[in-house]
Order: sequence, then C-alpha cells, then structure tokens
Amino acid sequence: MSFLKYKTYIEEGDLVIAYMTRENMTPLIIDSKLTYNNKFGTFKHSDMIGKEYGTKAFMPSHNGRGFMYLLHPTPELWTYVVPHRTQILYIADISFITTYLDLKPGSLVLESGTGSGSFSHSLARTIAPHGHLYTFEYHEERAKAAKQDFEEHGLSDLITIDCRDVYKSGFGITDLVSAVFLDLPAPWDAISSAKAAFRQRRIGKICCFSPCIEQVQRTCASLNENGFVEIKMFECLIRNQEVHTIPVYTVKDAVSKIKTQQDKKRKRREQEEDPNHTTKSQPRQDPPNLYVSKTPTEARGHTSYLTFATFLPVLDGEEVIK
Repeated sequence: MSFLKYKTYIEEGDLVIAYMTRENMTPLIIDSKLTYNNKFGTFKHSDMIGKEYGTKAFMPSHNGRGFMYLLHPTPELWTYVVPHRTQILYIADISFITTYLDLKPGSLVLESGTGSGSFSHSLARTIAPHGHLYTFEYHEERAKAAKQDFEEHGLSDLITIDCRDVYKSGFGITDLVSAVFLDLPAPWDAISSAKAAFRQRRIGKICCFSPCIEQVQRTCASLNENGFVEIKMFECLIRNQEVHTIPVYTVKDAVSKIKTQQDKKRKRREQEEDPNHTTKSQPRQDPPNLYVSKTPTEARGHTSYLTFATFLPVLDGEEVIK
C-alpha cells in the first residue's frame, strides 16, 4: 500500500482509514476473512473490496443503523490513527515546519527522534520522488516498528532509519543534507553533529522541537555557539473559528421595523374596539443575514516550541551556494 500513489478501488491487503467522525477513525488492513465492529454494527471486509476510496460505505452494517467512509491513507489521516509509541506532531506543527525548512521534491533531510513515524510520513511525501530522509531513533523496538510501517506504506525507498544514540555516536553523516529536524530531549547536545551533516557549501535550515522554554534557551545558546544565524522561535496554536449568522439592519430596516411595531399596536386597538374588524397582515420581511466568525478567548493545544536557525557556511574566497 503506497502513501504516495493513489488508487481508485480497494483491494485485498490494502490499508483503509475507516472514518466515522473526525474524532473516530481507525486503520483497517483489508482481509476478506475478517469483520470490523463499531457502534453501528458489523462490517465485513469482503464487502469493502471493490469499493471506491473516498465514498460513503453504504453496505450497510448488519444492524442497519449506520455507515462509514472508506478513505485512502494519507500522512494527515495517518497522524490521527497511528499507534502512539511516543508523543507525535500534529498538522499545525507539521505544515509549519515543512514550509519553514524550505523542503521540496529532491531535498535530503535528517530527522532525529523518529518516534511513531508520523512526521516521517509527511516528510517523505514532501521530498518525493527523488529526495531522501535519514531518520534516527535510539529505542530499538520503536525503530523496528517504524521501519515496518515505512515498508508496508511504500516509503522504504525514500527513508533510511537507523537505531542509534546520536548524543554519543553522532549521525554518521557529513556534507549531505539541506535540512535538519531534531525532536530530542536535549537537542543542544546534537547540534554540533547536525552542523557537520549539512552540505558545507550550501545554506541549510534546522528546526528543534522542544516542549519547555528552558530547552529552547539552551538550544538557542548552542545554535549561537555553533555559528548558526537567524535564530527564531515559534509556537503554533490551533484556534477554531465558530461561524454564526447575524441580521444586518440598515436605516431602512430600522424604520420598517418601527412601522411594523406601530402597525401591530394599531391593529390591537382596532381589534379591541371592534372584535369583528379584520385587517390584512403584511408579510414579514426579515433583514439579510451576515456570516461572521468568533474565536475562543483562549487558544489551547500547545505541544512544543519550534526553534529555527540557518546554517550559513563561511568559506574564504568561495561563493556560498543558496
């Protein structure tokens, strides 16, 4: 199953994202002998084979109460359903990091702290088809699980994963990559090794992902000591927009509303004076509505701080290649 090439129809052995709601999704490996149970009932895998990706699954379930969508896997959807072997990055951080590191097809990237491999999937899609990701994970079991995911998702040609302690052993890469991403407890201890991994005659970008501001301070000091420039820190917060409609009153609408109220009072008086008197009611005209959005007073969802810097080689008598 490839995360890079899309297909139309579901086949045996495919990875399918079963979507009930945004908060309720699950990955399924299609096996014609298996069934999937959720609150709507029992769904047979054999009924999913031959269905188109992205369509509403009118199978229906055996109790006839509901349905679900069968979605093609993407790095964004995988972020929601990946087994959390560690804390993972989410879309707000992923999109910002990818853009700010200036990643594009053909880029060579170093990542340290593979974890669950969520960000690795997004990196691989961004640098495909000719780029390469070198990712490092010190925990052996997590490294094996991530490697298996990359192979099953058709990403093994784009990703090389290595299990090692980069604090002690470094990255073993020199003069190669154009971007570095460090998701480590102590990124400042790996910055000197990361500096050597950059292509020495090209400008490069580095990002360090840290949950605490004290980590950011030590990281910034190390970046400065190692000659990095343009050191900046960002925090990405997701702020939901609640959409409402409000009536738009013009002066004409206000005058019309006053006249309507006066007419109602007049009609009530006439009705009280002569119970048999009838008046023709005027149709009510509501003012047009305007769509507006409202944001909450607090933006929750902080995961970490993003510290960026630029690798700027200084070469005597030679021009730096951008």
